[in-house]
Amino acid sequence: MPSKPDESGIFGALADPTRRAILRLLRRGSKSAGDIAAAFDLAKPTLSHHFAVLRRSGLVRAERRGTSIVYTLQTSALEEVAAELLELVAPVTSAASAAGRSGGLGRARKERLP
Repeated sequence: MPSKPDESGIFGALADPTRRAILRLLRRGSKSAGDIAAAFDLAKPTLSHHFAVLRRSGLVRAERRGTSIVYTLQTSALEEVAAELLELVAPVTSAASAAGRSGGLGRARKERLP
């Protein structure tokens, strides 16, 4: 079973515009490192660093095919983080809302009293 993605690593990876551009390229399908590099005017070590950050974050998977390394977008990591973010902004239920307004004790405590 795959481990849960490191959210701080994902946010760090997404913070860089070049890495976001690489992810946009990979939305259209897997690409070799050379194909990705052709879209950027960056030195090889700089691109290698970006690829490493994306791999560590779990946003891309790298696979060696002959002499090439092919990168594939891993949408599951993004989906998990997106779900976490949506939970943060989702409307709360009335019981949770009442507990939040009264410091967490209000309604639950009142319901237990005779």
